[in-house]
Amino acid sequence: MNFPRFVLAEQHFPNRAISNIPEHIHQQLSTAGFVRRVPKGGRVAIGVGSRGISNIATIVKSVIDFWKSQGFEPFIIPAMGSHGAATAEGQSDVLAHYGIHEATMGVPVHSSLDVISLGRTPEGIETFMDKNAHEADAVFLISRVKWHTDFSGKLESGLFKMMAIGLGKFAGARQYHTFAYRIGLEKMIRSVGAKVFATGKVLGGLAIQEGAHHETAGLTAVSSAEGLEAMIAQEEKLLAEVKSWMAKLPAPEIDILIVDEIGKNISGAGMDTKVINRSVNGHYNPFPDTPRVHRIYARALSELTYHSGVGLGMADVVHDRLVNDVDWKPTYINSLTASTPACIRTPIHYPSDREALAAIAPTVGKIDLSEVTYCRIRNTLELIHLAVSENLAPGLASNVKVVSEPFALEFDSSGNFGFNLKAETEAGDFEEASAGAAGVRA
Repeated sequence: MNFPRFVLAEQHFPNRAISNIPEHIHQQLSTAGFVRRVPKGGRVAIGVGSRGISNIATIVKSVIDFWKSQGFEPFIIPAMGSHGAATAEGQSDVLAHYGIHEATMGVPVHSSLDVISLGRTPEGIETFMDKNAHEADAVFLISRVKWHTDFSGKLESGLFKMMAIGLGKFAGARQYHTFAYRIGLEKMIRSVGAKVFATGKVLGGLAIQEGAHHETAGLTAVSSAEGLEAMIAQEEKLLAEVKSWMAKLPAPEIDILIVDEIGKNISGAGMDTKVINRSVNGHYNPFPDTPRVHRIYARALSELTYHSGVGLGMADVVHDRLVNDVDWKPTYINSLTASTPACIRTPIHYPSDREALAAIAPTVGKIDLSEVTYCRIRNTLELIHLAVSENLAPGLASNVKVVSEPFALEFDSSGNFGFNLKAETEAGDFEEASAGAAGVRA
């Protein structure tokens, strides 16, 4: 197999990081006037989701501290549908792995799949609400606002999706996705969210925005006080803004994208579909303003995905270690609940990186395999530090800087990469680390 040489590269994006998260949150929540809408000393359910959000433990603790400082009794509920294998214990474990549990937060975590039926929406969707949330004096949500991996719209992932699917728990998630298959996810989210809104329980929440560096770039109090349409309009504005910050792959067209890890903590679909340009149903390059990717090689599951294999079906080839690491029970539950069975189909797989790449390279339409272009990333959240084939370098975007000399793609005795992209990235000085790697590792 005649592999091209590689170089290490770094994408440059504005860093929008908020410097003092607790102070920023206190100011946002104080100004929004949430406390005036809750009985003195009331119980406030704080809904927290399952995504790998930067600084999430600090954010949740800051929200908890605010409510406690105002004389209220906050408690945490996992606002999740089928995540954590659709069990109360599993959903508590998801939060605990992010450092969110009673010992760190100073308040109890009430995890249960028990729900209250709120009746049906005009479309006939029976709507459910977490029983602990329904019995509280008020509900406050903490959610990241971002693009959704399954559809495009003005309202995608965020507070309203959490109001619908997160507060609906497993009972709601199963039914909602069934309706979404027919009427669309955005329409379902709006309809169910409106039904939950009508309870008067939801105060609003804290909308988290992340920048291209996966940094906490926005923390905005979104209040329900001005009505349903005003709350929706605010979330739509935040979504449009965060879409404009989105990091993309470094070139307009890539033959083979190598993804070191996939997982539910990285994206609901395991890999962000709007980064890899692949739909959860397997369609290739459905997004016109996204770099074209012809083949995807996924190497492993992330440590925080609880062995969920959701997303492996979007790859063309995977490493044996990934397949062997899958716990099929939570994988089946999450995929079938979301009505996306194609997302967990098992691709062809090989016991080494060399065999996987050698097998897939001839399928991109190039007779001379040394002309095949490659891009290697840690995951679809981490797009700053990359390894790209030398033949891709002339086509890199203007914000991408090559930071090493070309080096040969070398493998260890098992046929796997000798160069650990994650270790070099976390070393702190990518350019210095890459200089030492040039010519000897890949």
